[in-house]
Formats: sequence, structure tokens, C-alpha cells
Amino acid sequence: RYYGGTEAVDVVENLAIERAKELFGAKFANVQPHSGSQANAAAYMALIQPGDTVLGMDLNAGGHLTHGASVNFSGKTYHFVPYGVNSETELLDYDEILKIAKQVQPKLIVAGASAYSRLIDFAKFREIADSVGAKLMVDMAHIAGLVATGA
Repeated sequence: RYYGGTEAVDVVENLAIERAKELFGAKFANVQPHSGSQANAAAYMALIQPGDTVLGMDLNAGGHLTHGASVNFSGKTYHFVPYGVNSETELLDYDEILKIAKQVQPKLIVAGASAYSRLIDFAKFREIADSVGAKLMVDMAHIAGLVATGA
């Protein structure tokens, strides 16, 4: 798996695979759910055009593959410009993100992450997007449960 610390998920997934194979009398089974990647792809196709400039969190800073990684459809279809974290604080630097946004004038800014464990100031992202005339997309796939419970 891409993320560390998911050994228990492997155990549960393998159990579910074995049960599904038995239940359906199949040699093979895939029990993995669809992911937020498909939701991101749908949003991109609805909001922007191939080649458009998009600001997204760098994978090394905690972003998701669909936030512009060169090996992903997003990095191949759109012109992603990454933003990251401050190397000393390891926090998002909203002033730097604004600076990058002003330089590249993205059509879309993606706020959200898959491996960034700090609070994200989505209101600040809204301000940044509005200041450069960009659309704002929040990818909350990895925090949806926290949002739903008001955490």
C-alpha cells in the first residue's frame, strides 16, 4: 500500500476477499471501494479543460496523486503547479500559496490532502482563489468523516 501503518487494513481486506470468493464461488474478488480519485477526475472534467493551470498540494508535502503527480492522469492532462509546506514549520504557508497563485493565475485551486495531518484553513484558500479569479475545489476525501462529525 502507498501509506504506511495500514497493515490491519490488509488483514481485513484479505478476509473480505476470501469471504467474497466463497460467497460468489469465484476464483478472484476485489473488495476495494471506489476512491476519491474518480470524484476528483469528475470535478476536473466539469470545471477545467485539458492543459489548464491548476494549483495543488505537492505529493511530498501530503498532497494526493490526483493533485498533479506526473504519474497520474491529473499531471498528464492538466498543468499542475505544486504548493507545499514551509520547510521549518511543516505547515501550509498561505502567503507563499498566494504568491504562487498570483504568478501562475490558475483556473482551479485544489485544497485538501491525503497525508497532511494539520488543519487546513479552507477560508484562506477561498480568499486566495477569489483574489486570482480561480475556482476552488476542496478534496475532503481523507477528512470527510471528521467533517461529518464536526471534529
